[in-house]
Amino acid sequence: MQLAVLGRLLSVGRAVLAALRGRLGALCWSLAPLPLPLPLSLPGWRDSAPRPDREREWDDAPPTPTSVNYHFTRQCNYKCGFCFHTAKTSFVLPLEEAKRGLAMLKEAGMEKINFSGGEPFLQDRGEFVGKLVQFCKQELELPSVSIVSNGSLIRKQWFEKYGEYLDILAISCDSFDEDVNVLIGRRQGKKNHVENLHKLRQWCREHAVAFKINSVINRFNVEEDMNEQIKALNPVRWKVFQCLLIEGENSGEDALREAEKFVISDEDFDRFLDRHKDVSCLVPESNQKMRDSYLILDEYMRFLNCRNGRKEPSKSILDVGVEAAIKFSGFDEKMFLRRGGKYVWSKADMKLDW
Repeated sequence: MQLAVLGRLLSVGRAVLAALRGRLGALCWSLAPLPLPLPLSLPGWRDSAPRPDREREWDDAPPTPTSVNYHFTRQCNYKCGFCFHTAKTSFVLPLEEAKRGLAMLKEAGMEKINFSGGEPFLQDRGEFVGKLVQFCKQELELPSVSIVSNGSLIRKQWFEKYGEYLDILAISCDSFDEDVNVLIGRRQGKKNHVENLHKLRQWCREHAVAFKINSVINRFNVEEDMNEQIKALNPVRWKVFQCLLIEGENSGEDALREAEKFVISDEDFDRFLDRHKDVSCLVPESNQKMRDSYLILDEYMRFLNCRNGRKEPSKSILDVGVEAAIKFSGFDEKMFLRRGGKYVWSKADMKLDW
């Protein structure tokens, strides 16, 4: 009799425990997205609550900031009509804060840093970017340090002081016709942009800096044939971009530029590429590749998400760390690799005829 009662009590107890365990399991799964699921294993009991695949990723790993473009200033001495990183502020981080952020990025896996703007040589007549270049190569020992500039403010003395720390200098040149450069806004005063380009090419040879050219293909240069000039300059890479609209930067009511008149179709861009297909250093980048596959860091060290056609900033890495900030970058790491974002980018590994 007593054994029968104990048996019934034990059965009831097991049923109650099973019901409670099932309710707790369902509750825990409903709390997603949590960093981790709550463990509910009880010895001797089978899983009675439904649960997702055990291989489910509860929190996708953030992308690695392998290559970062740091636009530390928005100020520029040119007025390119299609500019998509316009001079909305004059803010520049103090040098030591910028170095702190760069060290954080190196710790998170950065291998290449590209300094851009605005015009990076405006700040302290190039001393600011020079000190950052030296810090990244000498102290952080980054494999690749590069700069994108319009070239108008670079002096030979800068190469003599900082050239050994720079792997790549990219000069923006959209046309080899000075009248077209004037139409675009890539000129200041009477300085000839193309003549200056050739001078910078020679300085790069003298100081063992890899020379690169960036061109934005737009309504004013889309019919131009640049084969002869590019081959003569012989850059390590000729990056050819399709003119891109970014809401709030070069398009829309609150924009500082109106780039609509510069926009070309995908077919126009493809025709330009086909005309220059025999240039071995050509690296084409359509709007789609460009929008999602760059890690852009602004003057406050915030990652900029361009997926929705605007530049939506994360919180600064200086405040929340690299891992937390990069999750909001919209960065497509697979597209970065597919477009050839990782290449031989250290001058120590390049076989160049300086």
